[in-house]
Amino acid sequence: MSGIIGSHHFANVFTEVKDNPTMQGLVTAIYEIGCLMGAMFILGVGDLLGRRKAMILGGLIMIIGATIQVTSFPNHQPLAQFIIGRVVTGVGNGINTSTIPTYQAECSRTSNRGLLICIEGGIIAFGTVIAYWIDYGCSFGSEDLSWRFPIAFQIIFGLFVCISMIFLPESPRWLLTHERYEDAEYVISALRGYQIGSEETHTERDIILDSIRASGFSGQKSTPVKALFTGGKTQHFRRMLLGSSSQLMQQIGGCNAVIYYFPILFEESITPGDENMALLMGGVNMIVYAIFATTSWFIIERVGRRKLFLYGTIGQCLSMVLTFACLIPGPHIPGQASNAAKGAAVGLFTYIASFGATWLPLPWLYPAEINPIKTRAKANATSTCTNWLFNFLIVMVTPVMISNIGWGTYLFFAVVNACFLPIIWFFYPETAKRSLEEIDIIFAKGFVEKKSYVKAAEELPLLSPEEVEQEALKYGLIDVAARGAARSAGPAGVVHEKALSEKSGKSDEAGSREEIEN
Repeated sequence: MSGIIGSHHFANVFTEVKDNPTMQGLVTAIYEIGCLMGAMFILGVGDLLGRRKAMILGGLIMIIGATIQVTSFPNHQPLAQFIIGRVVTGVGNGINTSTIPTYQAECSRTSNRGLLICIEGGIIAFGTVIAYWIDYGCSFGSEDLSWRFPIAFQIIFGLFVCISMIFLPESPRWLLTHERYEDAEYVISALRGYQIGSEETHTERDIILDSIRASGFSGQKSTPVKALFTGGKTQHFRRMLLGSSSQLMQQIGGCNAVIYYFPILFEESITPGDENMALLMGGVNMIVYAIFATTSWFIIERVGRRKLFLYGTIGQCLSMVLTFACLIPGPHIPGQASNAAKGAAVGLFTYIASFGATWLPLPWLYPAEINPIKTRAKANATSTCTNWLFNFLIVMVTPVMISNIGWGTYLFFAVVNACFLPIIWFFYPETAKRSLEEIDIIFAKGFVEKKSYVKAAEELPLLSPEEVEQEALKYGLIDVAARGAARSAGPAGVVHEKALSEKSGKSDEAGSREEIEN
C-alpha cells in the first residue's frame, strides 16, 4: 500500500484519504487488524482444522478480500468497501502466517528446518520487492490500472497456495495427534524417503508419540488454551513467551519506521523535489532488503539462532545510532543537512540489511520450533497475534513520532534494540541442529536440574532418536517408551508392529493400534 495510498489516482476514488495522513494510516494499518483476527481464529480452531485445510482456507479468504477491494467504485461507498476488503484479506493472511511456519517445522528434517523457514522469510522480502516495483510501474498507467492491478495481482499467489496444498500431505505430527497412525507413517515415509513400514519410519513415529504423551494432553484433538499457561517439565508458558517475545521485538525494533521514513528522507533531504528519484531509491532499498534476506539461508544452521539474533540486534542498534546522529544537525544548518541526510540514508540501508539477514526470518522460525507439539499451533498463533498487534501499533505511531520528535524516533529505536541483547543472551536457548523432540529434552533438563535453559541447551549433546527416548524417560517426560510397541508374529513368521496408545501398559487391549480415522 505504500506506493498506492499516496497516489492521486487512488485519492480520486477514495477522496477521504486525500491529504489526510490519519485516514491514510488507518486504511493501511487496518490490514493488520484483519491479520490479528486470522491469527486468533487459528488460536481457537487450528488444532481441529489441520494445517492443510487452514492454509487452503486462508488462501481462499485472501482471494475474496482482494476481489472486494478491486471492485470498489465511486459513488458506492468505496472507502467502506475497500476497508472491509482489507480486513478480509488480512484475516486470510493471518491464518496463513500462523499456520505455514508450523507446517514447515513439522514436515522438515532437523538438518534443513531452519533453512526452509528462512526461505519463507526471504520470500517475504522478494514479495515486498515485487509489490513495490509493480506499484512503481503501474503509477505510469491509467487511473484504474495504477491501483487496481497491484491489489488484484495478489490473487495469483492466493490461488497458488490453495492449489498447491491440494497435492501436499498433512503434517505427520498433526496426524499422530489425531491418532491417524497409518496416514502419519505413510507421510513420514514419503517425506524422509523411507520404505513404508521400515524401522526408521517406526522410530520417528514413536519419538513423536512420546512427545505427544509428554505434553500431558494426549488423547485430545484440540489442546485447551489453558495448556499454554502450564509450567513443569514441559514449560509450555515459558516457551510460548519466548516465541511471542521474538515477534514483539521484531516489530518494536524499528523495521516499519525504516520502511516508512526511507522515501520521505530521500525526497526531503537528498533529492528535494524529485519524487521519482526518491521512489527509485526506495526500490533499491527493497532490493537490498531481499538480497540480504537470502544470506540467512546459508548461515542459519551453521551460526545458530542465538548468534544471529544477537548479531542482528547489534547491527540494527548501530544503524539506528548512525541514523539519529546524522539527523541531529537538521536542515537549519547550512551545508550540513545534505551530507547528514546521506549519512542517515546509509544507516537506513545498513539497518534493512541487518534486519533482512536476521530479524526478518528468525521470529517466524523460533516460535515454530521452540514450542512442543501439543501447544505448537496455539502458541505459534499467539506469537503471530503479537506480531500483527504491534505491527498495527508501530504503523500508527511512527508517523506521529517522526512528526513530533524527529531524530528522537531513531534514538528511541536504538535504545529499544540495545534492550534486546540481555533478553536474548539470558533467556533464548539454542535450537539449531536439534529435532523438535530434542528441544523438549532441553526444557525438561533445565527444570529438573534447576539450571538456566540456555545452559541446559549448551550442555546437552546432539541426540539420536534412541537417545531422545532415553532422555525423555530419564527426566520423567514419559513413563513408558512408545518404542515398546506390541509385537505379534504373523502366520508366515513376519513381525508386525502396533502403535501403542497412551494407555499402553494398563491393559493388553490398550496396546493395540486404534482404527485409523478416514
